[in-house]
Order: sequence, then structure tokens, then C-alpha cells
Amino acid sequence: MLFRGKMPGVEFDVEALRQKYARERERRLRSDGIEQYVEISGAFAGFANDPWSDPDFTRAPLFDEVDVAIIGAGFGGLLTGARLRELGVQSVRLIDKAADVGGTWYWNRYPGIACDVESYVYMPLLEELGYVPTEKYAKGPEILAHCKSIAEHYDLYRDICLQTEVHEIRWDAEALRWIIATNHGDAIRARFVAMANGYLQKPKLPGIEGIMTFKGHTFHTSRWDYDYTGPDLERLADKRVGIIGTGATAIQCVPHLATAAKELLVFQRTPSTVDVRGNRPTDPAWSESLRNGWQSHRVENFQLLTAGGEAEEDLVDDAWTSIVKKLFVMRQTRVEGMSDEERLRAVELADFAKMEEIRARVDSIVSDPATAEALKPWYGYFCKRPCFHDDYLQSFNRDNVTLVDTKGKGVERITSGGVVADGTEYRIDCLIFATGFEVGTDHSRRTGFEIVGRDELTLTDKWRDGVQTLHGLAVHGFPNCFILSIAQSGFTVNFPYLLDVQARHTAEVIAWALSHDATEVEATVEAETNWVDTVIARSAASADRAKSCTPGYYNREGQANAKTRQGSFFFGAPTEYAEILEASRAQGTPEGFRIRTGIPR
Repeated sequence: MLFRGKMPGVEFDVEALRQKYARERERRLRSDGIEQYVEISGAFAGFANDPWSDPDFTRAPLFDEVDVAIIGAGFGGLLTGARLRELGVQSVRLIDKAADVGGTWYWNRYPGIACDVESYVYMPLLEELGYVPTEKYAKGPEILAHCKSIAEHYDLYRDICLQTEVHEIRWDAEALRWIIATNHGDAIRARFVAMANGYLQKPKLPGIEGIMTFKGHTFHTSRWDYDYTGPDLERLADKRVGIIGTGATAIQCVPHLATAAKELLVFQRTPSTVDVRGNRPTDPAWSESLRNGWQSHRVENFQLLTAGGEAEEDLVDDAWTSIVKKLFVMRQTRVEGMSDEERLRAVELADFAKMEEIRARVDSIVSDPATAEALKPWYGYFCKRPCFHDDYLQSFNRDNVTLVDTKGKGVERITSGGVVADGTEYRIDCLIFATGFEVGTDHSRRTGFEIVGRDELTLTDKWRDGVQTLHGLAVHGFPNCFILSIAQSGFTVNFPYLLDVQARHTAEVIAWALSHDATEVEATVEAETNWVDTVIARSAASADRAKSCTPGYYNREGQANAKTRQGSFFFGAPTEYAEILEASRAQGTPEGFRIRTGIPR
């Protein structure tokens, strides 16, 4: 059947699109799934080296004790530390392998990096610090500076351990403490630990034949080599540069490489959706008009509109809110006045219409028809992270930029002098990997250390058959431990919002335990089981969609299964997750935990 879309004069054949999406998905499926990527360790360890740190840094080992150790100093760790400080908890130590705070914004400093969610809702603690971002979508350096300001404002640098890699965190049942072992020989004792390692923090490489044979220069985008490129990429003026990957990172850095390099070759397996960004400077008059509570109100408004809710006014009014509020009706279990079939049908048609708009934008910008066709995404809108940029597609109109479309197969192999795709070798001087971060691998592999809980139970073993948590934060068998993660936590497109919800809850429970002399706070088996069952029950719509989506990290490279469904988001009403956490601690004693005082046994 034909359905007239949202764009005047545009019609699309629903069944034809379904078949096209299925064909495109099929040719991208690989039997090795996430195993197609190479872990950055051993021979590949150099890709993870920190270009921003002092390679000769050393310090004496620590054998002291803190009330709370926070692993990770990105937004999750900073927010947890900040909320603990607000509750009067002073003995707090952040531990991070980086040489400063910032997490994602410390590691990723590639040219063009910026947030893709409006900075007024993305950058946390703006009111607390009295800061308003300079642009609607702030650039990386500004966000990194804000991270440092948070650490300074809340005195989180006081006992921080930077350039410190955790090797193991082990529960000492006799001492009722977590023992944190690191690369500096530390044995730090902590009453509570909070894991804020980040969701996308360990770089990955594609397992392409010959990857280590390349004789030119190469690096991963999260470890950008400005010594080679020059601070303004001026040293690329005589270089042929290749970049593998066309996801969110490439969308931002390709325009800069295109203007700087003698020649740029962009190797693509699957194109991203690229919508209008429309960045602009912050209006000083608007900034001056802001009143107390402005950010929390704006954050909640954005969360409502991007998670299936309704609001009288759209305060952010961008591409996220204009489409997501329509598409995420599918996340709700029912919509008044609509049958389930009608609801899902409406969402599918809205999705098709939006993707037709995305593809039409490609045609309107890219001058070469073959290149334009290759840049069109053929999958559902949220099968991959949506991207927004006003210069990416335009880059392919430049004479020095070539799109090498691998038609879903990916690069064949890498030689000493270039990259081979579809039987053709492309000679290059520099190869850049914009291939993202590990998702779906074991927690210990992604973080680089094991957590050993009660009775020698490791988190890897606990989660071998699927993630098990209470509220996506606490785990039975791991007392006094909180894990800030997207697994089994509330859905959002604005991750700092979720991190703050989790940080507030973690800080509240820890502060309550410290003030009540609680020695152990541990999720009960019953509470954990109930939450897991709830997450699975709520994830039916997303699980069905994952099966039809093109391969990517959202659906474990097309191999989504019961285990991945169990580790998915908690899908509920827009702010339901936050409300559940608030209700669980509203009566004082946190619900779902077994609380122990004094020395057990």
C-alpha cells in the first residue's frame, strides 16, 4: 500500500520499505557478531595509550581508608561525588586511569567534538555552578572545562587518584570493606564503592586482516594524535587520509579532515542518519532572564518529550523533541483510544516518514547521485544513534573527499600502504579508526578489572547468564556496591539526566547508611528478581525492534537475544524510573535492601 508521508507530495510504499530494510540488514549480518572487533590489548595496546598524560608519572602506594571510593571521574563519578558532598559526606575519593576528570570529554578530543543533546540540558549542575554554556551545542573543550569546574566546586580533587588503573575490587567480609588494588600497588579500603566507569569508554578496533601491517600513521579517534595532525590539522595538507567508520564521531570530525587533508577517503559500512543541527550562540538576553530552577525544569521537559510523554511547551525545540516524542509512543504499553496494532502501525508510519525526510535531505545536499544514494540510511530511525550536523553531508561535495561505500560488507583488509575495499586498494598516509567503543562484552573486559563480592563471587560469574540488579544499581552478593550503568535503568537520550538520577539515589542510600551506622547495605534476592522480571516484561517492544534493526551496538551487531534483552533499559513512563527510586527511599530506610549493623556473625 502507499502512504502519504509528512512531506508534501511524497508517497512511500510501506511493504517495499520493509523489504528494503530487511535486505540491507541481511547483507550486513555477520556470524561473528561482536567478535568481529579486536580488543585493544596485547599487540593492540598502543591504541589505548593516553596522549594527554605524563608517561613518567608515578606515586607511592596508598593503604588508607575512605568512606566512599568512586571508580571513574566522568559525569557519573562527578555527579555521585557532588551529590555526596551536598549530603555532607566528606570522605570521598575518585579514582580514574585518566590524568584528569572528564571521562568521555577527557578522552575524546577529536576536531569538531560537541554534544549532540542541547548543552543546557546535557551539561549537569549548571545552576549549582552558576554557568550557562556559550552555545546550544557546546564544543568538547567547553564541556571538559565544565567537568573540571565541577571537581573544583565540590572539592573532588582533594583526595583524587588520577592515572590510576584499578586491577581488582574485592570484598573483605571480616573488615566489612572493599579492597581496591591498582597499578600503583594500592590497597585502598572503602566502606562503599560506586562504579561510574562509563557506558562507552573502552575503544575497539575492527578485526580487519592486516590491521597491524599498515606502515603509515594510525590512531583511534578517542586518542587523537595532534602531534601528527597539528593542532589545527595543518600537517595533513600534503597527506592522503583514510577514516574507517561513519558513526557519531566521524560525523563530527570528517568535515574538519575534509578541509585540512590533501585527500580524504571515508570508508563506510552503514551510513548514519544525519539531521539538521542548527547550532547557535547563547542569547545573552535569554541567559539573563533565567530564574532559579530553570535547568531542572528544562531537563524534565526534554525528558518528557523524548521518552513518550507530553508537555504544554517544548522548551528545547530541536530535532530530538520533534521526532522522538512521536516515535516513542511504541515504548508505552498502551495509548488511550488506540489498539496495540494501531499504536504500532502509527509508530511505523511515523518512522518511515522521518527516514524518508532524512534520505531526501541527502539528495538535497549531495551533488553526486551515486554518492548520495550510498549515504542514505535504510533502517528504522532508532536502530542507530541519530546524528545531527550541518557540514557532514556537504563534505562529500568537495573534490578531495571520496566516499568508499563497502555496501555493508566493511573493509576487506589493510595492507602496508593502504586499505582494500571491494578488491580495490586505496593508498593512504594516515589511517584513522572512528570505530567506537566496546558494548556487550563482559563487565570485567570493558572496565579492565574484576569485582569480587561475597563468597568469592565475581560480577562476571554473577552476570554470566544476564545482568541481575536492583534498579540497575545494586547487586545481591555485592554489599555496599553501586554500579551506575544503562543496564536495567531508565531510558533516556540524555545520559547525564540518567546519571544524575542514579547518582542522587546512590548518594542518598550511602549517606543514610553512614548516618545510621549501617555496615552492610545489600540488595535482597527477592527485590533483585522482581526488578529483573519487570525489566524483561517492559522490554518487549524494543526486543522485537532489535531483531529487525540493522546490525550495530544497539542490538549486539544483530545478535540480540534473551540475555541482551535482560540487560536492556527499563522502559516505562518518561520519569517513572526516577520516581521509583525516589519512592524506594521516601520512608527513610531504603527499600529492597537488607541492612546490617554491627559486626555480623
